[in-house]
Amino acid sequence: MTGPRDDDARPAAGENDPGAREAAAAALSRLDAFAAAMASVLDRCVWSQTMTHESLVPYLIEETYELVEAIEAGTPDDVMEELGDVLWQVAFHSEIASRSSGERFDIQDVAQRVTEKMVRRHPHVFGDRVAETPEQVLLLWTAAKAEEKSARRSVLDGIPLGMPALALADKVIGRGERVGAAQVAAPELVARLEGEEELGELLLGIVAAARARGLDAERALRTSVRGLRSRIARAEGIGPVTPET
Repeated sequence: MTGPRDDDARPAAGENDPGAREAAAAALSRLDAFAAAMASVLDRCVWSQTMTHESLVPYLIEETYELVEAIEAGTPDDVMEELGDVLWQVAFHSEIASRSSGERFDIQDVAQRVTEKMVRRHPHVFGDRVAETPEQVLLLWTAAKAEEKSARRSVLDGIPLGMPALALADKVIGRGERVGAAQVAAPELVARLEGEEELGELLLGIVAAARARGLDAERALRTSVRGLRSRIARAEGIGPVTPET
């Protein structure tokens, strides 16, 4: 795949504009101040000093769900606030890493890594590839990602098993479709659904019915997804997958 080329890379918008350069410098100054604030918190806050990557996970999950809620039902101001909270979590983890033996990366390294990845996955923006439709963009993105993850043995590799069961089921089914091994019998009632609102009510009813019978809908779906993962792995010829914990 052709990536960005130094000899014909397009200049960023406003690269030769003094006003744009000043704006970029001001933005960088704000990011430096943000990183410095996070460092000060770790230097002086005794609670923050007790935190680890692992102990911060519940907060990261909570902040992420709060962002989702703001996007779906909040105001632009709500979205901005929750984005800031998620960004603070990123800074928190990065600052912990910068002080941890064996990690030693900071938020600048995180930003550089993700920038490099996005450049690789957008050869139609930073390179000489052409993509004029969303479908063409997806093909380029998928090809670039496949090249990066060439060491993976299974289409299931990289799926975080800690996802909520419903999201996990959707992800596993989507990956299984790539190898023709995601056949799941759908009730006839589901086939007649006409929209997400109707689907939501059906799912809500299933959870309510499970609760009334003392059944755990989350655990039941997760168990079924485990079975689907095993069927996909067998179809790929790689044997049983490692059970999730």
